[in-house]
Amino acid sequence: MGQLNAGVVPVTAFQQNCTILFDMDDRQGVVVDPGGDIEKVLAVLKDNAINAGAIWITHGHIDHAGGAMELKEALAVEIIGPHEADRPLLANLEKQAKHYGITDPVRNCVPDRFLSEGDTVSFGQHAFEVFHCPGHAPGHVVYYNRAAKFAHVGDVLFRGSVGRTDLPGGDHAALIASIKDKLLPLGDDIGFICGHGPGGRFGEERRSNPFLI
Repeated sequence: MGQLNAGVVPVTAFQQNCTILFDMDDRQGVVVDPGGDIEKVLAVLKDNAINAGAIWITHGHIDHAGGAMELKEALAVEIIGPHEADRPLLANLEKQAKHYGITDPVRNCVPDRFLSEGDTVSFGQHAFEVFHCPGHAPGHVVYYNRAAKFAHVGDVLFRGSVGRTDLPGGDHAALIASIKDKLLPLGDDIGFICGHGPGGRFGEERRSNPFLI
């Protein structure tokens, strides 16, 4: 098993961190949260000789799932995640696009498999535990690789901040509980990539994030 690596491709006007997780040796991987600009994502895969075998979704907001169906067709792979509680959001991506004035083509997303707390997803020998972390969105999930001490947290946690909870289905108390009860106990040394902006480590967020103190 080669080293787990990650590349971030900022996409759309939301500058969402579409993330490519892959094995450094065999170049097998997955695409997490293809929110749009799919030609850009495909170019990065090609330029780096990465074979993406699946699409993983953290939650059903347009900036994270808006390009999922287009990428699914381009790669002929399955869409996995998020939790089924986000089915209504995924079924209304086209309405979300109109709400935000997005003119680029967006299609409602139908995952091939929803995920639940305690599930495991993997590519090659890299296994990720699934945590259901509602608050920002009802069906938000986090992908955690124990061996690499790494988590993709989507829009649950940011460096110095947390996910917004003023959107439909948002719940601030649930979001903070997700972070404090499920993520921070994994350890201060866990590194994370988030949905927007730079990532960090759980320990720094536990010590200095104003929403968690």
